[in-house]
Amino acid sequence: MPAATLSNTLDSDAVQPSTKLSDLEIKDAHLIFESVWHELEEQIGRQELRFPKEIILLGGAPGAGKGTNTAFITKARGLTCPPIVVSALLDSPEAQRLKNTGHMVGDREVIGLILRELLRPIYRDGVVLDGFPRTLVQVECLKLLVDKMHQLRREFYGTPLGIYFRQPTIHIMVLFIDEKESIARQLKRGRETRRHNEEVLRTGVGTLWEDRATDHDEALAQRRYRVFKEQTWEALQSLQEIFHYHFINAQGTIAEVEENITNELDYQSTLELDPQTVDRLRGVPVASEIIVHARQELVKRLDGYEMEQPELFARVIAFIEVKMLPIVLRHAISGNANINTEDPVLDDPLALSMLIDVFSERGYHATVDLHKVEVPERVDLSTGQIHCRLKKVYRIQIRFQGSVIRRG
Repeated sequence: MPAATLSNTLDSDAVQPSTKLSDLEIKDAHLIFESVWHELEEQIGRQELRFPKEIILLGGAPGAGKGTNTAFITKARGLTCPPIVVSALLDSPEAQRLKNTGHMVGDREVIGLILRELLRPIYRDGVVLDGFPRTLVQVECLKLLVDKMHQLRREFYGTPLGIYFRQPTIHIMVLFIDEKESIARQLKRGRETRRHNEEVLRTGVGTLWEDRATDHDEALAQRRYRVFKEQTWEALQSLQEIFHYHFINAQGTIAEVEENITNELDYQSTLELDPQTVDRLRGVPVASEIIVHARQELVKRLDGYEMEQPELFARVIAFIEVKMLPIVLRHAISGNANINTEDPVLDDPLALSMLIDVFSERGYHATVDLHKVEVPERVDLSTGQIHCRLKKVYRIQIRFQGSVIRRG
């Protein structure tokens, strides 16, 4: 065998084990995660591993509008902290080179940076995490992280530190557009970025925007989309059966996409609260449940008053017509009438129920508050004791849709 050929063969054999080890480190999610987790425990301590209560994992096709819609998603969930944008975390020269060619950064670097960032106190109540997970390895690392969060919660539950280890809520939100729309949006963003940056350089006013090479080359933009479909899309789809999964059609206008997001993120307490909290609240019915048959129940009660308590019912109706309606009519513009009365007809608790039900049936919203006042009547001069009588004042508020006055 020629010397050159032998040398090449030996060199190849020499580097082969190193290549296999590198592949193992990158692809074995357990190895990657446990390595990072061990470092965190060693450096900051187990009781300081306080991750956000809620993590919204925002993924989507290139150009789908993750950056555009992040602020809206954050507001919809009541979060005040800025989002964590994975691409911004990965700012090394090697990471930038990979991004510029449509590739993604290695899983080890991503996991290490993300876990450390999530531990910042600013994200304690919740955060939007933009751009994670993007690979199946990252998906496995996410599962391991959530398992660790549950483990920490069990470990510290009932201790003074328990409030820092709450039931985690994980949302997967995917903004989807098709390939044609993605390429068009990427190229449009590239044109807008160049115009903006040229203006900043010319005037010295403003800040430069990130200018991606993939936003100026149709082939690279297409490649970036296909990498998303082949890797990230599969990774995100694999989480449907594990976490709260929200598929958002992002093809439309910003307003349409925001409406889709709002519908997907409607609050669901049984999915977000700690199971023990849910059990504690189970006896209190959800508003949507009690209104299902509210109208039928109202009709049943009113008919029952007429058949079973006709005399009291007639007195309540007379009180409404004679003493309340004149005041209500004077507030037809504002739609809000407040009435104070000491009428004894309301001393019967059933009369109060009748009054509220009558106004409800007529389309008003009625509330009654009983205010008790002790009024001095006489003083016992021998003992100095003040004798009072109890005065009951019923404060009734009637609200309804007022009249709109046109001006001009």
